[in-house]
Amino acid sequence: MLGFLQGFSYGLFMTCLPWLLVGLVNPRLALPSEPFGRLQVIVRYCLLVPFISMVLWLTSLWGGFGPSLLGWIAGLVAIPAALPLERHLRGWLGRRRERRRQARLATEADRLRAQQEREAQEAGVAVLDPAQPPVGADDLVLAMCRAKQALLDVRRPDLAIQADRLYSRYRHVMEVLGGRFDRGELAFERSRSLVGEVCLGAVDTLNSMASQASGVVSVDGDFVRRRLAKESKRLSEEERVALTRRLELLAETERRLGELAARNESALTVLDDTAVAMARIETGRPQASVTTDRALSELRHFVERADRYGRSER
Repeated sequence: MLGFLQGFSYGLFMTCLPWLLVGLVNPRLALPSEPFGRLQVIVRYCLLVPFISMVLWLTSLWGGFGPSLLGWIAGLVAIPAALPLERHLRGWLGRRRERRRQARLATEADRLRAQQEREAQEAGVAVLDPAQPPVGADDLVLAMCRAKQALLDVRRPDLAIQADRLYSRYRHVMEVLGGRFDRGELAFERSRSLVGEVCLGAVDTLNSMASQASGVVSVDGDFVRRRLAKESKRLSEEERVALTRRLELLAETERRLGELAARNESALTVLDDTAVAMARIETGRPQASVTTDRALSELRHFVERADRYGRSER
């Protein structure tokens, strides 16, 4: 066994120089995973692998046996045999980390969604459930549900809450219109049509936001920032440029999402203005036969004369 280790250490040490030259020409052939850089090749085949072979050689000396041919051959093929295994192992570990990251992001998105739904309920905002639309929902409300689900699918519950706010405004405006006009009146149909157009435009904006967010759903901005901050010296120039470009894509997407969200805020403001304007319209006939000011004046006059009625009865 000690002779095998001694021969293995000799064979492993002899392969360092050829693999170093191969790695300097094409780092992808000599390294198991990213980053593929010549500095990583030098560290691996000038420091790491020679250190391992030296430790094995020192370990095998105390037995007094000479190096074996089988160990020497095994040392020669150790690196080409270990590279595919290391690539497979690193790929498996990377996929495992990615699954954990996706699960963590999904959990965080669910937590944020639940928190925002609680805040919306406390603020009096109706919460849409895409899986169970409201009873009697029209095509517009169903479109809102689909838009909200699209935003939830790209893990943006902070944007999906705009669908809830839009639904609340739409329902409120329709209640105000129903209270001010008869459903057969032309004014009601005209107002409902205009409100529906505004809401449809807002739904289109929500769908655009979902489409924009889907482009960067797999980019973890926090991970990229941590890697640039902690491993900036070990990154190659090509990888640093790629990571920086990812952050630029995130920033650009967030800017576009902010513009779309601001457009929806304008639509919500228009719906609020519509509700206030419709609420001011008096369409019903007054039930009192006299005005309020006149009724107050006559009531005061009656109170002033109440004492006289009491004295006259005595």
